[in-house]
Amino acid sequence: MRQLPLGVRIADRAVFDSFLPAQNLQAVEHLQRVARGEAKGATWICGATGTGKSHLLQAVSAAASAAGRSGYFPLAEITPLGVGALEGLPQLDCVCFDDIDRVTGQLGWEHALFGLLREIEERGGRLVASATSPPALLEWALPDLGSRFGAAAIFQMRALDEREQQQALQLHARVRGFELPDETALWLQRRYPRDMRTLYRLLDTLDEAALIAQRRLTVPFIRTVLRR
Repeated sequence: MRQLPLGVRIADRAVFDSFLPAQNLQAVEHLQRVARGEAKGATWICGATGTGKSHLLQAVSAAASAAGRSGYFPLAEITPLGVGALEGLPQLDCVCFDDIDRVTGQLGWEHALFGLLREIEERGGRLVASATSPPALLEWALPDLGSRFGAAAIFQMRALDEREQQQALQLHARVRGFELPDETALWLQRRYPRDMRTLYRLLDTLDEAALIAQRRLTVPFIRTVLRR
């Protein structure tokens, strides 16, 4: 049963099979154990934008929903709703908080998160949080919460190199049902920001244009689409 509270929708392709582990294999394997219920308590993943944190949190929530109640909560979107948005979450088996550093330093949010984490741990549940930095480098209004997260399983996400980015784009393409030639992937890398979120969105847009035009994603076709 997939839990989708607060109108938050998990991307259909944000699953483990569409994520290229590369140098992040240890983090991915741990998160798969979390999703299966084999690793309890808190897990913290950190890294720069575009390193796959959101993808992995959504993948955990989607996989965990097969055997229990799970929820994915992007705090960048939820914070305007106030701390009350967290009510009822202790009843979930697996809670995934994206961008938790959006609320660190805010005492009301930290008190609510501390209580939530304690209840989840007492129930043998799982909480996965993502941020740009590890807990020790954040400014906590509630030091006890920082200490709790500091004792979590912590993983630093590594950015993909050029070849790994190509492999990730080609994997994303295969999940969508088409093949991305090497030269096309390289052309996109050389002309657009080396940010996987940006490249994935661009690839999705180009795929839709190719489906409408019944064309392969060749460099000439992409140039034509992007000139429009």
